[in-house]
Amino acid sequence: MSAKIRLYVEHPLGVGQSIPLEKDQAHYLFGVMRQALGGHVALFNGRDGEWQAEISEAGKRGGTLTCIEQSKPLQMPPDLWLIFAPIKKARTDFIVEKAAEMGAAKILPVGTEYTNSERIRQDRLQAHAVEAAEQCGGTYVPEVCDLQKLSRLLDDWPAKRQLMFCDEAEVGQQRFLDLTQGGGTGADRSASEPVPGAVSQPWAILIGPEGGFSDKERKRLHAMEQAHVVSLGPRILRADTAAVAAMTVWQQTLGDW
Repeated sequence: MSAKIRLYVEHPLGVGQSIPLEKDQAHYLFGVMRQALGGHVALFNGRDGEWQAEISEAGKRGGTLTCIEQSKPLQMPPDLWLIFAPIKKARTDFIVEKAAEMGAAKILPVGTEYTNSERIRQDRLQAHAVEAAEQCGGTYVPEVCDLQKLSRLLDDWPAKRQLMFCDEAEVGQQRFLDLTQGGGTGADRSASEPVPGAVSQPWAILIGPEGGFSDKERKRLHAMEQAHVVSLGPRILRADTAAVAAMTVWQQTLGDW
């Protein structure tokens, strides 16, 4: 038994556990997908893996599912943050959706000196992350944080979290994610010395705004001991394209692909 419909729920999952449906979920199952009593749905909550459940009650405004058996264990993504400056609504939605699909553990929108968007709807973006996880078969939903200043995030930067800094000023340069190099240009490590524990340490990816980073921001980021400055090829990419490209580079080098 393997259900084709997947739903994210907040409730604990286990054998015999009853899961009440919210109004929107009931409308989707019974009004849109035309499911009925006895139908099967796959459930996940980000903690207990994926469970197969049966529809035990069905109504226009609600319903109940009963857990039968676990079909997947919980699969956690790598400890990777995606940090990006919000752009136009649809393209910000795209970044969040792809980050969830590609294995980000946390998504952090930040305001930079040249950020065009000064506000976001965190609840709407979180819903997009949930939908992406439902569709891609994942068992974990990344947290989408509220908008914060990049400078404030860097003020409290964790000492052990490495940073893949995608600097558009390096376009066309041979700047790869090379773990034998030091951090930013201000690091003291020699080019042949590996970064201690870089593979096992937590990481973050930073994508800049459409207007690029300011000189002040770029100088600070290059000076960070944890920063690894990379170029994403010979052409300047749009922010949403850059997010996908950077996630791909990191996952193939250090992630679970």
